[in-house]
Amino acid sequence: MARTADVIARLDELLEARGFADLGPNGLQVPGRDAVFRVVTGVTATKALIDRAVALDADLVLVHHGLFWDFDPAGLTPVLAERLRPLFKHEVNLAAYHLPLVAHAELGINAQLARAIGLEDLEPFGDFKGRAIGRAGRYPGDGIALGEFLQRVARATEREPLHHPGGPDTIRTAGIVTGSAASSLREAAARGLDAFVTGEPREHTMGEAAEYGVHFLAAGHYATETFGVRRLGELLERELGLEHHWVPLPNPV
Repeated sequence: MARTADVIARLDELLEARGFADLGPNGLQVPGRDAVFRVVTGVTATKALIDRAVALDADLVLVHHGLFWDFDPAGLTPVLAERLRPLFKHEVNLAAYHLPLVAHAELGINAQLARAIGLEDLEPFGDFKGRAIGRAGRYPGDGIALGEFLQRVARATEREPLHHPGGPDTIRTAGIVTGSAASSLREAAARGLDAFVTGEPREHTMGEAAEYGVHFLAAGHYATETFGVRRLGELLERELGLEHHWVPLPNPV
């Protein structure tokens, strides 16, 4: 067991949550019980995830995509109300970490995916509002064949990536910005990378990949972002002795 305030303080400090110009609030979004015994983690704070957390008698729901966004309508929408009701009724805390969980050098989604596909010598990549949130790296020696690179991404994300070809047959360098970051293809090209991996494609990326000479991979917004929040739950389990349940709710996007 740990005090809710202590759990949130630990996560805020670890992820440097206050240092990001983000699209929504990071940290505790919905207050609930004062103590945490059981944590449920998931990518997005959907009603399905929240209902599952209530069924598991969770004290804290920890997500990457939270409930509140700058681009959403102001006020309490019917969808948001349906998500909030079970949290309030059962006094369940909900915390979300978006860009802090994307950018972290060790626990971050991009760093974990980069390591999962074997990239080394990782460095910051992928500018967003003046701050690098992704990671770029290289393969040792002479690199790996394109086919092997595609297989590694597929194994790590558990789905076949959409591939817009454009780069060399041997992959020596690659950049990663998960989620919806197709525009970082141009930065990958400017840095001379052989490949760029994100979550979602855009129509123009097919032509641009060929013209820039960079392989573009869209491996799924959800699929590329399962790493971070699950790792946070495991960390809380290990450090604070909390019971952790990862709830996968796959999304084809």
